[in-house]
Amino acid sequence: MPRWLLRLNEYVPVRYGAWALSVLLALVGGVVWGVTRHESGLWMLGLGVGLTVLGINDMRQTSRSVLRNYPVMGHLRYLLEFIRPEMRQYFIESDNEAAPFSRQQRSLVYQRAKGESDKRPFGTQRDVGATGYEWISHSIAPSEVPSQDFRVTIGAGGSSCTQPYSASVFNISAMSFGALSANAVLALNAGAKKGRFAHDTGEGSISQYHREPGGDLIWEIGSGYFGCRTDDGQFDADKFAANAREPQVKMIELKLSQGAKPGHGGVLPGPKVTIEIAATRGVPVGKDCVSPAKHSAFSTPIEMMQFIERLRQLSGGKPVGFKFCVGHVWEWFAMAKAMRETGIWPDFIVVDGAEGGTGAAPLEFTDHVGAPLQEGLLLVHNTLVGLGERHRVKIGCAGKVISAFDIARMMALGADWCNSGRGFMFALGCIQAQSCHTGECPTGVTSQDPWRQRALVVPDKAERVYRFHHNTLYALKELVQAAGLQHPNDITADHILRRVSGFEVGRLANLLTYLRPGELLAAELGEVAWRTPGFEQYWRRARADSFEPADGVH
Repeated sequence: MPRWLLRLNEYVPVRYGAWALSVLLALVGGVVWGVTRHESGLWMLGLGVGLTVLGINDMRQTSRSVLRNYPVMGHLRYLLEFIRPEMRQYFIESDNEAAPFSRQQRSLVYQRAKGESDKRPFGTQRDVGATGYEWISHSIAPSEVPSQDFRVTIGAGGSSCTQPYSASVFNISAMSFGALSANAVLALNAGAKKGRFAHDTGEGSISQYHREPGGDLIWEIGSGYFGCRTDDGQFDADKFAANAREPQVKMIELKLSQGAKPGHGGVLPGPKVTIEIAATRGVPVGKDCVSPAKHSAFSTPIEMMQFIERLRQLSGGKPVGFKFCVGHVWEWFAMAKAMRETGIWPDFIVVDGAEGGTGAAPLEFTDHVGAPLQEGLLLVHNTLVGLGERHRVKIGCAGKVISAFDIARMMALGADWCNSGRGFMFALGCIQAQSCHTGECPTGVTSQDPWRQRALVVPDKAERVYRFHHNTLYALKELVQAAGLQHPNDITADHILRRVSGFEVGRLANLLTYLRPGELLAAELGEVAWRTPGFEQYWRRARADSFEPADGVH
């Protein structure tokens, strides 16, 4: 810093310079206006007075130290902080830097949604020698698959389900009306209808915007029982039956937890409970809308299975399953034991990975609670295989599924189909501004502000939702063909390879533990050794009559 400026700073602190210049601007503007009556003087006077008053207010306020020490000038700091995510996203972030989705991932969705070319020239940008790099092995004799409309039948596993559903292997993950705008829900459901894939309602129940386009729905029932609740928040069988039997509802999903904030309830503040949201959820207008952390309709694994069967009967025999993010392993094993003991099997289970996150959540929950998708999915798949009952239950999954390779990899881990939330948000035009919870979404995807929602033109975005799904499944078909297979469900852990170190590569089948059919039961009877200490430890602690461990120690 020049010596003269240091000397000046002793008498007039430079941090007040912007404020002082504001005063000077006002004085000069006043003189110019008074002498010449030129409008430029009036503009200078107005701007100078405005900034001067702003500086006075900065000095008088007590909540922000930066503004008290740097009147006027300090606002630049808050402006830069406000636009920092956008500046980083557009000018600093590399194509492969994920935060949480990379520019390359987002661009892939945008291009497929718009019907533009998704081809990449000049080779991969990934470091194929890096630890963790994965690829799918291809065949010297590729297959020919006639259609990319890959489907899986849910509800044909031998339960009391009488209305099995033929679902796409790629569907819209649970996102509620209220979390999403009305226009976003309309566009998602219209796109799902055109593409013949399913749209999960989220726990906020079925709104008029879900119904209007007529696309297939998976109705998610959370702990708040929205759309099927009594005035005091308990489960209402009659209301449930009325909604569940609607032809548009194809499956019922009981939500135990979600990847973004497993084990955490939620509150929609009263001022946000509008007439539309209140009507959708079946709650009073303007009153806090509470989603408890746990269900009141059941308290033990056996009661949970009985509740699932009750939902199946009330729905008229539609597929019923549950969604959860894996937490205490013994609790999942307790559910599995309850299935065996009661003979009641869910038609499907959706495993939500902790990397999921369409809903806002406390930072600690986002970063440090719940099992990631790979571990959760593999555990659920292995358990059902080890019980010899994998054929009864279809498994869906969700957690940062964007590309065809993401789908293929989840199939290799044991999934029958995949859901995507943020992928379809990108298809709607989401730019990852990460302001979903503020009501100020710049593209109108998550805002309830009518003016912001106007930016999301439903017919155009519905077409983009359809194209993203269609083009992603076309890419999946090309992967399936390259591997010499006929269906994504043919992809196994033998097809996916992973670099473990600079000179070591292994197939997921060798790197991960996969149980053989019936192995868990055989180990329980002492006929074979337990494959891992964890399975033995947690299986012995699990009990069908309680979510508490048998030894009482958490």
